[in-house]
Amino acid sequence: MMRPGLWCNNAIEDRANHCIAAGSGVKPIDDAADHGFVETFGGLPANALVARAHALGLKVMIDQVLSHTSDAHPWFQESKRDRTNAKADWYVWADPRPDGTPPNNWLSVFGGSAWAWHGGREQYFLHNFLTSQPDLNFHHAPVQEALLDVARFWLARGVDGFRLDTINFYVHDKYLRDNPALPRPLRNDSIAPAVNPYNHQLHLFSKNQPENIEFLRKFRAVLDPYGAAAVGEVGDAQRGLEIMAEYTSGGDKVHMCYPFDMLQPKRLTAAGLAEIFARMQAAAPDAWPCWAYSNHDTVRHITRWDLSDVSARTYTALLMCLRGSVCLYQGEELGLPEAEIAFEDLQDPYGIQFWPEFRGRDGARTPMVWQTDNATGGFSRAARTWLPVASAHLGRSVAAQAGDRGSMLAFYRQALAFRRGHATLRNGTMSLPAAMGDLVTFLRRGEETIFCAFNLGAGSYEAPLPEGDWMPLATDLGGQPAGGAGTVGLGPWGFALAIKR
Repeated sequence: MMRPGLWCNNAIEDRANHCIAAGSGVKPIDDAADHGFVETFGGLPANALVARAHALGLKVMIDQVLSHTSDAHPWFQESKRDRTNAKADWYVWADPRPDGTPPNNWLSVFGGSAWAWHGGREQYFLHNFLTSQPDLNFHHAPVQEALLDVARFWLARGVDGFRLDTINFYVHDKYLRDNPALPRPLRNDSIAPAVNPYNHQLHLFSKNQPENIEFLRKFRAVLDPYGAAAVGEVGDAQRGLEIMAEYTSGGDKVHMCYPFDMLQPKRLTAAGLAEIFARMQAAAPDAWPCWAYSNHDTVRHITRWDLSDVSARTYTALLMCLRGSVCLYQGEELGLPEAEIAFEDLQDPYGIQFWPEFRGRDGARTPMVWQTDNATGGFSRAARTWLPVASAHLGRSVAAQAGDRGSMLAFYRQALAFRRGHATLRNGTMSLPAAMGDLVTFLRRGEETIFCAFNLGAGSYEAPLPEGDWMPLATDLGGQPAGGAGTVGLGPWGFALAIKR
């Protein structure tokens, strides 16, 4: 659910292993295929941006919102004219029930019915998000081909891949069957805030349809000749991990997906981590996740999990040791907390709709802070940015941390370098995590065998070393020396890594 044109840039200088994530356009149209006219990112010519990034050893991935367009898009403008035009079936249109109400009970993620009435056609159209974002009809073959053309357009311009927004929302149930109610004990607020009635349904028919698999295979076939990659956003509160496994297994769909299991309001625990990997193992052992703690749809994890500087570093070290890809959100490498945004400054329609019980997503979307002595943090020369820069962020700017070897920025750079220096952490196998209280342990195996132990709490533990002779690893990151045989003591938020001789 990323806005077009939103840059997810960060301050980490890791040119060989990180991407510039850019939005799919800068026009106000949230379009999927107005691609022939979108030639710039933030005023920079697209070809020049890609060429410069490649010269620096960076790869460029752009956001593709394929599930829906803007209601201002030419496709929708034509589709809504009548029921017989050339694009009449490009969107999801349905007749009302005999009493005039929507065709089924599907709800919008942003609140209310997922159906909006159009008087011209005397039909409802589907919108899983805002009413201004009508859903495309993936059951109509020309729609799929047009969307694949969007990908071909950008690949021909040298982009290295795509972040696929709302990847599990592409296809709807063609029979428009009602979603069943979800019993209260099974509800959670991982995808939508607790105050949103969206949580009251099991979204069995409005998304997650099996026909989605075949479209993803078509998309992968477009990517492969270019050596490009795709990461999909899987938004589902009940089956996120399983869907991620379905979409990334087999080597013929997307390369990786990020579920919301580590983006939840409740802090990630040792038991929670063990459960995540057990579910993933059961669903598809070869699935490839993309793990993240923060993104543009969630409260920053520093605030969400109430982390200290010490505990934040431990979670970062853990992230670097997990099987899967690592995704960092702009500003997390600076240790930025959630920004406080006044109601009058809100831009997020989601937050405006559910204020004040849900304050929206704008607190995580404020500009990146590069400088301390600048009202916009060096992000813009404008007097005012789209969202205000939080004063609390300025003291954590890149400039403030750049020369400090003990800073959070320095730690992230060091942690990434550590992961890059051990191929086993990037692509090796991983044993199922074992949890005991706040202690979680696992092994990574590949060119090396690495033991990982993390204390995700304020107590103390003795972590038993597996059989064998072990050498300490990552002590320069703050890890406890773990060597020889026996156990290693871990104080509050301590961790230890060891490599087998």
